[in-house]
Amino acid sequence: MDIPQIDLRDYEYTLPDERIAKFPLEKRDSSQVLHYQKGEIQHFHFCDIPELLPVETLLVYNDTKVIPARLIFQRETGAKIEIFLLAPTAPTTVIPEIMLAKHPVTWETMIGNAKKWKDGEVLQGKVNVSGKEVVLNASLKNRESKLVEFTWNDPEIAFVDLVEASGEIPLPPYLNRKPEVEDRDRYQTVYSKKEGAVAAPTAGLHFTAAVFEKLRKKGIREAEVTLHVSAGTFQPIKVDNVLEHPMHSEQIQINRATIKSLLKNQGKTVAVGTTSVRTLESLFWYGVKLIEGKGEDFFISKLFAYEKRERIPSKTDALQAILNWMEANQQDSILGQTEIFIFPGYVFRMIEGLITNFHQPGSTLVLLIATILGEDWKKVYQEALDKNYRFLSYGDSSLLWL
Repeated sequence: MDIPQIDLRDYEYTLPDERIAKFPLEKRDSSQVLHYQKGEIQHFHFCDIPELLPVETLLVYNDTKVIPARLIFQRETGAKIEIFLLAPTAPTTVIPEIMLAKHPVTWETMIGNAKKWKDGEVLQGKVNVSGKEVVLNASLKNRESKLVEFTWNDPEIAFVDLVEASGEIPLPPYLNRKPEVEDRDRYQTVYSKKEGAVAAPTAGLHFTAAVFEKLRKKGIREAEVTLHVSAGTFQPIKVDNVLEHPMHSEQIQINRATIKSLLKNQGKTVAVGTTSVRTLESLFWYGVKLIEGKGEDFFISKLFAYEKRERIPSKTDALQAILNWMEANQQDSILGQTEIFIFPGYVFRMIEGLITNFHQPGSTLVLLIATILGEDWKKVYQEALDKNYRFLSYGDSSLLWL
């Protein structure tokens, strides 16, 4: 397809600071839901979401779990060094594996107060893990790349245990506050399982056990995918030509059962959150990649979906190609990376609807919403502002249909 010109000014809106939800509501499912379908807008609460979904809808969740990725070390001088975990580099880049490692690991990081961290200096911290005191060391391996190696003195302790015991939850920068005790629970979905995200898939924060019970009674089916949300999700677009924006790469994992569920689904497929959308659409394009013989590596580059093709395979063909590859290679799940960029002009291949919060002006996520709603995205966001909806990560929700 011909890639359209995108003017970022068309995707800006005014978001007053007081409309940003700085804290979660007392009850997760008491948040408001804006329902958009064929130009019509209605207002509900999240506990009503089962009534808004047709029978046999397949809801697809992102089951990633936020890690307390902000580690604080103190130098002997008293100066504090903050190390923010971004992406693992050694001994593996596979997030589930490195979280369970019981030997030295290296991460790409962001470092606060880095100028006070001297070359060759090893930072030390004492961590209490289930009653055992463990010494965690941090060594700066490459100042320019901000690569930090972590070692510890107990081979029975996994890296994830150290992070969980000593790290701070990395709240979004726009909340402009320190994390509190309740954030450990509330900045996490109730169905989170797989540690590795540094930001929550916030569309899922509204779900409760009661909502799930109502969904299942109605016959709404569920499937899980994993996308470990990176800090790049908050990266603002700083270029006039939106297509030059460097899309962040995120690690995804999808099991065979989910692919089979998607393949046999006869109802609507609704993604819970933009991360689930990115995962599902990337899955489709991986199937296309296999069909086109462009390699078996599951990596979807920023503009792969926009390359000109004589024919685009169907969803069924793409998913079947992936299942065939998994069977031939005796794989129960597939692991990949995606930097897919979804903006107006993109054609969705996997979803009919999206549950999502309200996003920052001029962000890649607003571009994704505009891809679903067209020019109506402005009407939806203005309506939400007029009706006193709460915005961003701890804010209210919406159910949007293509």
